[in-house]
Amino acid sequence: MRSISLAGLLAGMACCAQASPATDTDEQALHLEQISVTATREAQKTSEIPASISQVDALDIQEQRPRHPSEVLNRMPGVRLSNLSGEGHSTAIRQPLTTAPVYLFLEDGIPTRSTGFFNHNALYEINVPQAGGIEVSKGPGSALYGSDAIGGIVNVLTPEPPPEAEFALTSELGSYGWRRLLLDAGDSNARDGLRATLNLTRMDGWQEHAGYDRQSALLRWDHQHNDALRVKSVFSYSQIDQAHVGTLNQAQYHADPRHNNIPFSTRQVEAWRLSSAFDYQLDEQTLLSFTPYLRDNSMDIIPSWSVSYDPSQYTTANRSFGFLSKYRVDFEPWRARLIVGLDYDYSPGSREEDSIALLRRSNAYGAIDYQLDPQRAPVRIYDYDVTFQSLSPYLHGELSPSEALRLTAGLRFDQMQYDYDNHFNGGQASASQGVPGAFPGNGWYGHAASSTVRYQHLSPKLGATYAFSPQLSAFLAYSNAFRTPSESQVFRGSRESSASRAQAAAEALLDLKPIIVDNYEVGLRGYLAELDYELALYHMTKRDDILNYQDPVTNQRRATNAGKTLHRGVELGLGLPLADAWRWEASLSYAKHSYADWQLSNSSDYTGNEMEAAPRLIANNRLSYRPALLNGGRLELEWQRLGSYWRDAQNTSRYPGHDLLHLRGNYLLSSQMEVYAAINNLQDKRYAETSALNSGEPSYNAGLPRNVTLGLQLRW
Repeated sequence: MRSISLAGLLAGMACCAQASPATDTDEQALHLEQISVTATREAQKTSEIPASISQVDALDIQEQRPRHPSEVLNRMPGVRLSNLSGEGHSTAIRQPLTTAPVYLFLEDGIPTRSTGFFNHNALYEINVPQAGGIEVSKGPGSALYGSDAIGGIVNVLTPEPPPEAEFALTSELGSYGWRRLLLDAGDSNARDGLRATLNLTRMDGWQEHAGYDRQSALLRWDHQHNDALRVKSVFSYSQIDQAHVGTLNQAQYHADPRHNNIPFSTRQVEAWRLSSAFDYQLDEQTLLSFTPYLRDNSMDIIPSWSVSYDPSQYTTANRSFGFLSKYRVDFEPWRARLIVGLDYDYSPGSREEDSIALLRRSNAYGAIDYQLDPQRAPVRIYDYDVTFQSLSPYLHGELSPSEALRLTAGLRFDQMQYDYDNHFNGGQASASQGVPGAFPGNGWYGHAASSTVRYQHLSPKLGATYAFSPQLSAFLAYSNAFRTPSESQVFRGSRESSASRAQAAAEALLDLKPIIVDNYEVGLRGYLAELDYELALYHMTKRDDILNYQDPVTNQRRATNAGKTLHRGVELGLGLPLADAWRWEASLSYAKHSYADWQLSNSSDYTGNEMEAAPRLIANNRLSYRPALLNGGRLELEWQRLGSYWRDAQNTSRYPGHDLLHLRGNYLLSSQMEVYAAINNLQDKRYAETSALNSGEPSYNAGLPRNVTLGLQLRW
């Protein structure tokens, strides 16, 4: 049996449908039913999923050829990624632009990292340019996936084996030392299909000391053992070495944006995952699925964001064993479906962290340039092992009381714990000093006594979809989500002015509570004539959010559960063929993220304010043109709009927002050779990927100037 890609099949059907004029009887053939694999961990019609899901398939990614994951994901309604050096990113999906642990990143449905060891840059541990598709489920998904799935779920799909032997070689050159080599090969026979990919990327960086280097590989083996048993095994590996760039003050942002005031800040990441999904079809109505996996994640980092108040270097590592399992049965009446599942994760890890001393000097723009102080050796401030474990049974049910109505309900119970082994002071509560007398590393760091910290949560969901006609369906949903604190939030305290304060602060962190979210949502999907559309409105509240705030009295930063936030918005996606060779696509979101109850101290009350880094408007428009003279290629002009937002929780300073234009195109020289080019930031605008307030003054993460990429792909 040869492996056939669902995306390829649908694309082929679409080509056939467009080859002849549409009639009333074949109108539905032009609007093929979308399929999602994220909502229930197996293929399901999107029209029967009570959630907002955006998708791109392998063909979309191949035509886009993204240098950064944002180039694909920012085309989805309500999704915004910022480019933070290399492939680093902050994300906004029903949340402000944030690096907080409120998203779940998956590869073929398996979390790329354990809950306890979240990394907001998770997408650079996945080979996005050679992915087989990406699905983003917006809003809470805890009832099926557990902790982390608050703002949304990003599921990157591995590429399927091709139906017959093929090989592709892609080479790219671009501005600021951009070089990339992609290899892709695969084949299938009656029972087995193989796919292998390799991504070698290097960029010098447009800013000083901002190089980026990655090597990624993937091997996928699909095996049809017999008519009942199918096994999919995936091994993926990524190694990343990238430099960080500090924020710039306003004068430097306009006069010298290439300057890097923290040239020593780096991040080295190594990650691999191995999984095998066993799907056993007991009969036409029953499926048993079991997916064991192994993960290994490690990172050495000198973070850029803490150099001004708590400079350090640290190594984190964790290794995981776990499994996803489920039993699904379909039965009558009412097309009923019941899924019973159990997930398990065991992730031992560690943190070794040193306080480092820095030299500082003011530059010509009034900003601070930092350098490592060679005269002062790093001092160990944290050294501990911590093991995260979770056991999570869940139940999911669906039924259709009528042909048009589909009801869905789910419930998941998560039991989680950390087993923490403190290597300081014989495992007892204590405090240690950083680099004495060095700026600004002097201070004390608290260590809680070796202990076990437990959490548990029950996550329900309810939903309904209704098909008014083949052209229009609607959904209504309620979902609950939660986020367990990460190990660094629970066991890595803030720098304090005395040993007693440090010890007390460390012990207080053990009492941090999970973040709790309730979300209500309604949406429409359909098409009118040739216009495809999707619309979603949501109302979400988040309680007990974990905030790292700066105490206005002591000037120290601490993590605490603080107040409630409110998130409301509307998301719209549109697609319309304008003529035989022209197509227009657009995504738009308008949201308001605010502090509903947020009082950190007597002098800091943000209740009623809008949240910082929360643009109300995010828009993306694409106009594509596929003339015959391009021999199957296309030209695309993309316009991105990021609206203005507050830089601070006090709502005293605003970033004005920006507009960017991008142009890309490709030409098929033959069935085996293709050339392509892209110009990002066509107008060479000065803009900020993110902007905040630093000591009362605006600071900027400067965005890329105009940059060009040229590529050649050969296929056999």
